[in-house]
Amino acid sequence: MINFSAFLGAATMYTRYKIVEKQNQTSYFSTPVFNLVSLVLGLVGCIGMGIVANFQELAVPLVHDGGALLAFVCGVVYTLLQSVISYKSCPQWNSLSTCHVRMAISAVSCAAVVPMIACASLISITKLEWNPKEKDYIYHVVSAICEWTVAFGFIFYFLTFIHDFQSVTLRISTEINDDI
Repeated sequence: MINFSAFLGAATMYTRYKIVEKQNQTSYFSTPVFNLVSLVLGLVGCIGMGIVANFQELAVPLVHDGGALLAFVCGVVYTLLQSVISYKSCPQWNSLSTCHVRMAISAVSCAAVVPMIACASLISITKLEWNPKEKDYIYHVVSAICEWTVAFGFIFYFLTFIHDFQSVTLRISTEINDDI
């Protein structure tokens, strides 16, 4: 399911990239590089999700944790950059309330990713079942709460794209050149 979610996330990010690119052609509000950097960071985050899905936490903790770090940090930066793009395209392409909601979700995710990383780095053992009396238990709990906060932040952030996506038709075309 995580691999599938990473794929859907990448498709959503690419669609958002193309929408912003097209909107920016109509009324220039942001440098295209800003949108591209956002897309690349988002896709790197999706690759991180794929790493998390394919390398078990207990079997290969270093690789799993590296993938999680990529997914969460790049994902949060993606939401922040997209929030800035939303503000720059306001009011023509986004309502101010949508921009505020996106920025609020980004801010909460950003605020949660810092203690998540800090507490996860303080945990000395990797295990699935924890006892409240164990060493590092509080770090595990804080890290897990922050991890889920960021994960749900991504879901809610993507839900803010629904209105944007409703007014778009996405087509894929293929052309073959004869000069091969």
